[in-house]
Amino acid sequence: MPRRSPPPAVTPAALEAAALHYLERYASSVANLRRVLMRRVERAARAGAIEREEGRTRVAAVVERLRARRLVDDAAYADGRARSLSRAGRSRAAIAQRLAAKGVEAEAVEAALSSLAEAGETDLRAALRFAKRRRLGPFRSPKERAERRERDLAALGRAGFSYEVARLVVDAPTVAALERAATGA
Repeated sequence: MPRRSPPPAVTPAALEAAALHYLERYASSVANLRRVLMRRVERAARAGAIEREEGRTRVAAVVERLRARRLVDDAAYADGRARSLSRAGRSRAAIAQRLAAKGVEAEAVEAALSSLAEAGETDLRAALRFAKRRRLGPFRSPKERAERRERDLAALGRAGFSYEVARLVVDAPTVAALERAATGA
């Protein structure tokens, strides 16, 4: 029978060290960091090393200390993640959904989306990047464009882009025309 590893340490110092180690590798929201630390507490609780409620209290204290030291900040996380996702060709709806799944509060999500708009990052620009990566619309060979139009529209729709934006991308006559429309030139 395989030997089980001992439960993880869940002292306040061990939890803080685990949190710092996680934050060195990944950007995180407060809620996501809390989930990561609670998984550690759950493993220790199943092994009988700690009561779940005591572990929950320790996790809350560690997360609050890190938040006070600004090592974890939902607004900064949301802003950076929204910019990154937009550059990757994600729609505003998909960005909002992804941030909400990470536990970012609605106000921080709205602020991040507003800063995207102020920076000139529109859904059309993101759709252009998405279409380029997936070779949709004007990025497709001219022979296939007409027969693949509906599929291209559907792919953009599933990615969270509105019908109007999807239609603009798929029906753009050339890549240059689409780039001009996306930059507003």
